[in-house]
Amino acid sequence: MRVLVTGGAGFIGSHIVDNLVRRGHKVRVLDDLSSGTTANISGHLKEGVVDFVKGNVKDSKTTKDALKGIDSVFHLAAIVSVPFSMKNPSATRAVNVDGTANVLELCTGTSASRFVLVSSCAVYGESEYLPIDEAHPTNPISPYASSKLDGERQCRIYEKKGKLDAVILRLFNVYGPRQRGGDYSGVITNFLEKAKKDLPLTIYGDGSQLRDFVYIQDIADAASAALEADSAKNEIFNIAYGKSVSINELAESVLNVSGKNLDILHEAPRPGDIKRSVADISKARRMLKYTPKFPLEKGLKSLLELQSEKHK
Repeated sequence: MRVLVTGGAGFIGSHIVDNLVRRGHKVRVLDDLSSGTTANISGHLKEGVVDFVKGNVKDSKTTKDALKGIDSVFHLAAIVSVPFSMKNPSATRAVNVDGTANVLELCTGTSASRFVLVSSCAVYGESEYLPIDEAHPTNPISPYASSKLDGERQCRIYEKKGKLDAVILRLFNVYGPRQRGGDYSGVITNFLEKAKKDLPLTIYGDGSQLRDFVYIQDIADAASAALEADSAKNEIFNIAYGKSVSINELAESVLNVSGKNLDILHEAPRPGDIKRSVADISKARRMLKYTPKFPLEKGLKSLLELQSEKHK
């Protein structure tokens, strides 16, 4: 199968590319490198098994060219930071909504038949019950979450017109190698960076927030299944580990696996952060045969080992 991965040089996208290549698919990556890097897919580029096109999904000509000869699309190109979206709602919407609409429209009339949208658990907002299943009401509380839900709705429009079959993956809290650090990084990446430098870990709020952390390899496996399974057509799936952990517990786990004894500081909660997020993954288990293999401690140890090897 010939697959286009938008945002395929980024953290999540590059791991999906790895899995697709391993499974024998022909892959093309479209990425403007605003947050990704070709270093994430450099091995594939050197071997000539992945084509790379530099460009933005809002650019119709570049995107149209990238879609030539493609059978399926993984759409990951997006601004993914809640804090950034709170400060830059228009910029977030331009990429996450307008960019998604552009790719969907340009798929029309091409050979592309399946469109896999990588969405987010943020579309649910504050949970009304736990664990959260795919039927849970959607109530986004940040521009980022709202933009992802709008992207999902656009997929449904094209699906109902019979132009594409769309699969929506609502990812929960993803972590793993290649995740970028900095102010807008995932909390695990942030904690590990601080631990490495022997700095205190900072928690926003009281730390009782519940999250469902899922290792990147589990995400990549689910993504491949979403592309290949006939049963996935026009469905929405939660992709997570399926178990909750508080941010306080996470901080202790990071200190434990890293062998550090550091202070844990608390600051004011960040706008747009939800309190409780834990997934019901029974639908993905049933229809995608999805079985996550990385409980939190195993994932943290794997990530630390990979980071240690990288710096040898």
